[in-house]
Amino acid sequence: MAIDTTIKYAALDALNLDPMNPRLGRGNTGPAVQQAAVLDLMKDWSLEELAVSFIENGFWPQEALIVAKEQLYGKPALVVIEGNRRLAALMFLSEALDGTLKDRKWKEIAAQVKSIGTLLTRIPYIEVTSRKDVESFLGFRHVTGIKEWKPAEKAEYISKLIEDSGMGYVEVMRKIGSRTATVRQNYISYRLLLQMEARDQIDISKVEDKFSVLFLSLRTDGVRTYLNIDLQAEPTQAKVPVPKEHLRNLENFARWLFGVKNIPPIVTDSRQVEQFGQILESRKAIEYLERTPLPSFDAAFQLAGGDEPAIVRQIEEAADKVEASLSRAHRYAKSKKLRTASKRLGEDVFQLLTLFPQLKEEIEAKED
Repeated sequence: MAIDTTIKYAALDALNLDPMNPRLGRGNTGPAVQQAAVLDLMKDWSLEELAVSFIENGFWPQEALIVAKEQLYGKPALVVIEGNRRLAALMFLSEALDGTLKDRKWKEIAAQVKSIGTLLTRIPYIEVTSRKDVESFLGFRHVTGIKEWKPAEKAEYISKLIEDSGMGYVEVMRKIGSRTATVRQNYISYRLLLQMEARDQIDISKVEDKFSVLFLSLRTDGVRTYLNIDLQAEPTQAKVPVPKEHLRNLENFARWLFGVKNIPPIVTDSRQVEQFGQILESRKAIEYLERTPLPSFDAAFQLAGGDEPAIVRQIEEAADKVEASLSRAHRYAKSKKLRTASKRLGEDVFQLLTLFPQLKEEIEAKED
């Protein structure tokens, strides 16, 4: 590992934003993406607060950028591997100061500047030989550390470590400080995302926005069985998670979980993901979902027998309350209100017992 611990300094125009930054989004990265496009993608990253801090406190050396010398746009360049938000904030501030940036907020920030000093001409950075030198640091900082990326960004980074560097799950786990099972599930979830992207019938933007839901769904037996996904598969086997004969199921899965154009998903809350897995364990529920143009989550859940625990709990709670009342009910034997309430209870219990004829006989035998 070649990391220079000496802090160096460079002017703003000598440093470049990273066009391969995972935070830009899968469809926006690439070595040919120009600096202006990268900066535009970062405009909503709450950079104003960083600029204000720089104006008030300067650029602290302990927050130095991490930079690698790489080929960029056909020539050697200093590319910021870690610290792109800080560099972008300085770029926006510079444009606001010279009047090329007309945004109201940035103009107000620029108006606060009394003296810019060396803020834009002496930016601290630490140079590394290559990106590989800081894989462990970036992984810990952004996947398991204090400045976490979004779920899809984490999974993409893990996927790149596995596919570009040839690492296994255990090696990645050691690099980023995560659990092996989490690394494996992230990789398989990301490969599933790419497999879904290749299907014209799936609106990938809806899936990517809810990547954490996709990740959670793979923890359920029903989803894994319906898609025939092996969550223990090694990278070579997991590269195509869903086999060809289950691709129709994959399209159904995406429609129900994420929705398609003009058709909302049946799962509307991440807390329903576990119940969705229960639904996919029921043949009856699956047949209902597959044949119904606009299926209902509740109807599917009932067909899957998912509401049984809730019904049992309600009956048990009612029995507990009746038992508690019996110890005092004899005091009010002449109460018309108690008689009316008891009649209603008796009718309900009688109807319930018709579901279990033998149970009625068991109760009568016990009374004898």
